[in-house]
Amino acid sequence: MSTLAEFAEQLRLAGLRPTRQRVAIAALLFDGRHRHVSADSLTEEITAAGLRVSGGTVYNTLNQFTEAGLLRRVLVHNEYSLFDTNTDHHHHFYEASNDQLLDIPNDDVILAKLPQAPDGHEIKAVDVVIHIQSK
Repeated sequence: MSTLAEFAEQLRLAGLRPTRQRVAIAALLFDGRHRHVSADSLTEEITAAGLRVSGGTVYNTLNQFTEAGLLRRVLVHNEYSLFDTNTDHHHHFYEASNDQLLDIPNDDVILAKLPQAPDGHEIKAVDVVIHIQSK
């Protein structure tokens, strides 16, 4: 289990100023489990922990952590994203009824052929989200 000072150092190493709110959010997110959160679910978790952080701050912090490489954004549909604490490359199942992502190991998805990237571009990554529902 990491201390708040260790979380602050992790943020510094990622190029982020370790504000009280960022450190508190990091302590909740990076507790050693790989998990998926939305801004709303994390806000609820923060409130349940007795902390006071605005929803806008939570959303901004998730984006800052993503830009710093501490989180991975998974675009589920349209403009709706969940944030993954596992930044290693892998894919996901998404179950809308529970708003839940489930990890799929990278090697379990085989893409036989990708289109050629447009001139002057290269493919950076391919993220697969398979939408599922209960039978």
